[in-house]
Amino acid sequence: MAGNRDENRRATRESDPLVEAARYRLRRDAEARGEQVEEANAGQPSMEQRAQIVETAIQQAMRRGDFDNLPGAGKPLPGLTGTHDPDWWIRRKIEREQLTGLGPPALRLRTEDAELEATLDRLGSEGAVREHLETFNRRIVEARRQLQGGPPVITPTRDVDAEVASWRERREQRIREADARRRAEREAWEALTWRERRRLRRASRG
Repeated sequence: MAGNRDENRRATRESDPLVEAARYRLRRDAEARGEQVEEANAGQPSMEQRAQIVETAIQQAMRRGDFDNLPGAGKPLPGLTGTHDPDWWIRRKIEREQLTGLGPPALRLRTEDAELEATLDRLGSEGAVREHLETFNRRIVEARRQLQGGPPVITPTRDVDAEVASWRERREQRIREADARRRAEREAWEALTWRERRRLRRASRG
């Protein structure tokens, strides 16, 4: 009785598509390494049979829910912009791992171009902004002149005067917002009673 059950289990494993797929991968890897493959492989499945094994394994995994709740399910694939970028994998790796100073000049310039406003806003003077923009434009022109292969340089140069004007507007807007916050805080403080102010002072010290 127990022997029959063992035989049934063995027969089930023998016919399991996942087992067959695993055996096929082992045979393929052995052939790729140049190892001797036993003649027992003479009866290995045809391409159509292999495709059916894989399809069956996928269907079984779907029924078990192995593909449920995968990251990104129901969302568009990232990086599909409608234009072909042959260097997408380099750009994605640099962005994903936040690598700096790596990759072809074309890719570095694209990254810097996307972050240029934030970089300029960290500079404290108009002279520093102009210098950064002029250096940025010069690097773009130099990268276009170099014929060293790699992706083409598609980053446009920036209008220095226009960028400086935009930087000045953003800075003035930040100053106005900071002044408005300070004014609101001062008015709120003045509206407090002396007891409330004392409690706030004690809370800030603690």
